[in-house]
Amino acid sequence: MAQAAPVPGGMSRPGRTPEVEAARHARPPDVFDARTHHVAHFAGPVVLGLVYGYWVAADNRVGGAITGWNLLLGFVSALVFAVVSMALLTLAPRMPRELHALLWTAFAGCAFGFLYSQSGHSIWRTTVISLVVAGATFATFFYRYYTREDAFGQRTR
Repeated sequence: MAQAAPVPGGMSRPGRTPEVEAARHARPPDVFDARTHHVAHFAGPVVLGLVYGYWVAADNRVGGAITGWNLLLGFVSALVFAVVSMALLTLAPRMPRELHALLWTAFAGCAFGFLYSQSGHSIWRTTVISLVVAGATFATFFYRYYTREDAFGQRTR
């Protein structure tokens, strides 16, 4: 009975070398081009900022009349949210994974705390709930970055 000769590299299927497999699984395909990604890098935080600003203004007026100060609060909140989130999207990936997670934690905790304080709750309740949200955010982001980055911040997946 004749047996097949072994393929170089110890693989039983011709054409599937470790180099070919690594190149095939290196990156997922890009559906959009670089320009679309660049626009989305700015459009996402702006849209989220507008939603956040509207939410802050709506919580602040507590169902009352819309005033000029209420609109100003909403637009300033939207601007600050968008600028800080764009800065984090730009700078945070360059940080070590612990600091990366901590920056997003601080942002989420502060944003939630400010939003929650606009609804008229006490400062102690706002602080406690913001710390709970920040803790959950830190645990989630640290786990995500710890499992997908090496110790030098390079993505492994």
